[in-house]
Amino acid sequence: MSASQQGLPPLASEGVFTSAASIDIDAPRDIVWDVLMDWDAYHEWNPFVRGQRITDKSKNPLARAPQQGDYLYIHPVHIPPTFEKKRFPSSTFINITAYDPSMYRVAWGGDQVASWLLHTERWQALSELDGGQRTRYESIEAFSGVLAYIIKVILKGGLDQGAQAMADGLKNRSEEKWRIQQAASSS
Repeated sequence: MSASQQGLPPLASEGVFTSAASIDIDAPRDIVWDVLMDWDAYHEWNPFVRGQRITDKSKNPLARAPQQGDYLYIHPVHIPPTFEKKRFPSSTFINITAYDPSMYRVAWGGDQVASWLLHTERWQALSELDGGQRTRYESIEAFSGVLAYIIKVILKGGLDQGAQAMADGLKNRSEEKWRIQQAASSS
């Protein structure tokens, strides 16, 4: 998938490798955005990223909407994706580099260690389809640095599965939420 498709901006660098997913969702973009940004509920529908929260630099949770420059603690991450409890889940602590609800885009990344060792950039974007009745979700993450070569060999397949599982989960959760709202409004 090209980073220039629909709502995704160009990546700063394609890196050593990318992991990407996209899916069309039968729900309006506002519904999908609400599901995507409800990080407290990820454990209910997302088998890849089971939880994430906004924090300060010391990983203390912040009880507010995300802002560019905030930190994001993503834990647990299940590679490969599963709803089962994992014995050794992974996690990451990164910086929110873009948060633009008006464009329905969010990005994070940064240097996990020194940038020459590992740097990541992840974008997620929503685009309207069919006059706003449907939504396209797109996600791409680029991995750069020396460790990216090792991650590519060991984890690329699991990362690709995780990105697609998250897209599938977002589709299912958003369409369910939209059906419930439509049923409630027609009652």
